[in-house]
Amino acid sequence: MADYRDKPPAYSPSPVFQQEYSNVSQGSYQGGAPPGYQAAAPPGYQPVPSPPPGSYTHTTVTVQPVPQTTRVVVVGGCPACRVGVLEDDFTCLGVCCAIIFFPIGILCCLAMRQRRCPNCGAVFG
Repeated sequence: MADYRDKPPAYSPSPVFQQEYSNVSQGSYQGGAPPGYQAAAPPGYQPVPSPPPGSYTHTTVTVQPVPQTTRVVVVGGCPACRVGVLEDDFTCLGVCCAIIFFPIGILCCLAMRQRRCPNCGAVFG
């Protein structure tokens, strides 16, 4: 077993590495697979023939814009005039019930409220 105080060996590239890749450093390497490597095609693989240079396929795509109708929904808007915003009004009977039958009367007052449009005056139940 090596002792931990021993120095690591000096780096020197292998002669096989220098011989195979000396062409790369000289600029004569043409690309493709590295030297000594032959890429094998998978079994049953048939390469797709490439079209001759200068021939291109032409496809025309026509896009039809779809008209969009934007509808703004106002929460609490008046369904009659579509302009005003409904306001809550408490009926006279609802206020009287809230005073006379105090704890439970408040629930009756809330149940009897009416919604009224300040623009057209329509009252909704």
